[in-house]
Amino acid sequence: MALTRNFKQTVADRAQRDPAFAQALLDEAATLFLNGEPEIARVILRDLVNATVGFEGLAKETAKPSKSLHRMLSVSGNPSMDNLAAIFTVMRSKLGVNIEVHAVPVA
Repeated sequence: MALTRNFKQTVADRAQRDPAFAQALLDEAATLFLNGEPEIARVILRDLVNATVGFEGLAKETAKPSKSLHRMLSVSGNPSMDNLAAIFTVMRSKLGVNIEVHAVPVA
């Protein structure tokens, strides 16, 4: 019998032990939002929240109910820009990173 491991748990474990990986997940989520792929961005952001601050911690930091945050970051979620900015602010602080946008010419 082959040993298997839950993918989400693998991502969470790596994000907890590898700050560069966690930062790359945050970068990828921001890039996906800006490039019009919010569904995937929300899933990545949800996994990152689970691996780092947790939804209860995020709820305390954003003054939003954790259940609402779970819904916002679901595939079908629809967070407002204010809520999304609050989530990114907490994650940036937790990971100790700044997010900068650089324009790349499209060919």
